[in-house]
Amino acid sequence: MKVIVAGTVAIDDIKTPNDERKGLMGGSASYAAMASSFFASTEIVGIIGKDFPNAHIETLQSRGICTEGIEKSDGDSFYWSGEYHENMDNRTTHEVAVNVLEEYKPKLPEKYRDTEIVLLANMRPRNQLDVLDQCSGKKYVIADTMDIWISTERNELLELMTKVDLFVINESEAKLLTETKNLIVAGKKMMELGPNNVIIKTGEHGAMLFGKGDDEFFRTGAYPLESVEDPTGAGDCFVGGIAGFIASIGQNNPSFNDLKASIARGTVMASFNCESFSVEALVELDENKISNRLEQFFNYTSF
Repeated sequence: MKVIVAGTVAIDDIKTPNDERKGLMGGSASYAAMASSFFASTEIVGIIGKDFPNAHIETLQSRGICTEGIEKSDGDSFYWSGEYHENMDNRTTHEVAVNVLEEYKPKLPEKYRDTEIVLLANMRPRNQLDVLDQCSGKKYVIADTMDIWISTERNELLELMTKVDLFVINESEAKLLTETKNLIVAGKKMMELGPNNVIIKTGEHGAMLFGKGDDEFFRTGAYPLESVEDPTGAGDCFVGGIAGFIASIGQNNPSFNDLKASIARGTVMASFNCESFSVEALVELDENKISNRLEQFFNYTSF
């Protein structure tokens, strides 16, 4: 099975307490597609401007990612500039320029439309719905989101939730969407909105998985890192690893145990991502390193 990843492709300028880098490849689709590509054949959908470095496209292609779905526009690329503070959890956004995303409507190449696993990485819910409208056949649909869409496109987001199999959201967004402070309550409330399963990302504390059965709940920690170079895109790599693993086992109707296994892969991919700026750690990654870290993660979290 293959994975289609639709989302943003961006240029990032990032500053951390230890370093500062400019002109990095960013965007939800870029990170998620890179992570997915270690497990399954992956296609990407997004838009870039005339200023987007060709070297970044070549980075995606070096992982075997099909880039035919990246539309090239005459405008400037989506741009984000941010600074992480000492604890690496809190960050300040200095500038966001939507640019080519302002009027963007995703267009799926014909060859993408029957891809079995659809990952709607973080972008406007109306664009996520546009992607789904162009898909054909039986799909397993995963969707990620963020706080701004809960506030500005809530109706579209709620419509999307009725059409996805797995909904992924972080803890602050889950509380915002469900208007509750308890994550267990939030997870159950989101399940009532349509998805078959919900994952709440809890950052350095891991993730929670909710299912429809009375005993279908799973909680795991994150992979322990001694240092974090740049956490940008970790959540996108997490969901990309999940999508890629589901495709790798040939399941467009994964069981709860399959999803638990996918979370382990997503967790490991996110951990590698945090060890460098942009996707640099993923460029240097190989399957042996993934297997070794996965084995360590299982050892760390088993009883």
